Amino acid sequence: MSNTPQNVQLASFPSLKGKRVFITGGGTGIGAAIVEAFAQQGAHVAFVDIATEASEALCNEVAAAGHPKPLFRHCDLRDIPAFQATIAELQAQLGDFDVLVNNAANDQRHKLEEVTLEYWNDRIAINQRPSFFAVQSVVEGMKRRGGGSIINFSSISWHQSGGGFPVYTTAKASTLGLTRGLARDLGPHKIRVNTVTPGWVMTERQIKLWLDEEGKKAIARNQCLQGDLLPWHLARMVLFLAADDSAMCTAQEFIVDAGWV
Repeated sequence: MSNTPQNVQLASFPSLKGKRVFITGGGTGIGAAIVEAFAQQGAHVAFVDIATEASEALCNEVAAAGHPKPLFRHCDLRDIPAFQATIAELQAQLGDFDVLVNNAANDQRHKLEEVTLEYWNDRIAINQRPSFFAVQSVVEGMKRRGGGSIINFSSISWHQSGGGFPVYTTAKASTLGLTRGLARDLGPHKIRVNTVTPGWVMTERQIKLWLDEEGKKAIARNQCLQGDLLPWHLARMVLFLAADDSAMCTAQEFIVDAGWV
């Protein structure tokens, strides 16, 4: 669970109650915080992930807290036919989706000189391709519902000219093109499309794999707001973009990075 601190007063969004939400990569990290946040609003959540144990535990914890139990399916997003079949199955069970959150990604480090065509294709298959095909899978249902909200996740890394994973930054930079192009095409159907761009979020994965003393110094030096940027901070922005409160927000990028400069 995201462990939202008790000393903050957060908004509730009545328009999200009963909404049907599909999330990629919802089992851990930012995705898990998003699953929890929607469930707390009374939404019906379905999500996919490859982390089966963590995902099932999350579903049980959400239900134990008295919220609608999310639906989880194990799915490798690199297999697009299987991915789309899973979306169709969940849609048949829950009904047409009102909200899509394209969150899943993998920021594995790599060097330019070592990237093979096979590796390039694999990274694109994880970090870029699923977002498009998820939209393709849910958009007709959103049209039937009379509108919807699509939220694509990018990364602050390419804004910062971050090195060490060029295929990842390529994929994440392309998210803005996907968002803006789809916003134009889907606007007449009252479907909003926006990008959420996280800064360096202190997920368990980031702390375990990438955060070192130099990283801590960089955070202290570069963030305008001191303290850890946490998954629940991103989840709250997603809630706003999914809710009726953001009715005229589309084709935009919303950066949540504690003011990294």
